[in-house]
Amino acid sequence: METKPKVLKWSLVIGIIVVLNLFFNYSISLFYKEPDYNSYFKQSQVVEPITNKEDCLKVGGQWYEGDSRYDQNGVPIPVSVAGKTKPVPALGNCNPDYTKQQDFDKMQKTYQRNVFIMLVVLGVISLLVGAFIANALVSLGLSWGGVLSLIVASVRYWSTADNLVKVLILAAALGALIWLAIKKFSK
Repeated sequence: METKPKVLKWSLVIGIIVVLNLFFNYSISLFYKEPDYNSYFKQSQVVEPITNKEDCLKVGGQWYEGDSRYDQNGVPIPVSVAGKTKPVPALGNCNPDYTKQQDFDKMQKTYQRNVFIMLVVLGVISLLVGAFIANALVSLGLSWGGVLSLIVASVRYWSTADNLVKVLILAAALGALIWLAIKKFSK
């Protein structure tokens, strides 16, 4: 008979943890929109190749010089056509989306940073509320839901964060876990 209430209690705690974090993430996505890839990169049905440096730079592209017809010093290797040696015209390649990609990446990094901040704030609020609620199940669910929010925030932002920010994230997470352990288990 004791097993059933324990399973129910832990099911409720886990449910609070999961639903709390789903609520946080879906609420953020509803009110704070992620940069739209398609608004930066318009997809044309017909794409004309850009074959020279000037046109490439005009559209904000990045021009790559050279191909395999150049020697190791970047000098064109002459070719023989009908017995006459001619220099090979300069060849290259254009990435027309270079500037657009830079702009999109910058907006995406800002978005991820802002979502990180929101999730951390919501996680800390959950930890604080969980620490002061008398009901043990709700307290555990909110506290560990807050911890999970900190973890989710860190994982989302980890790849774009600077090393100093990563150290601060880890220090804050460690501090929150130690505080939670002292608060919950020192009685």
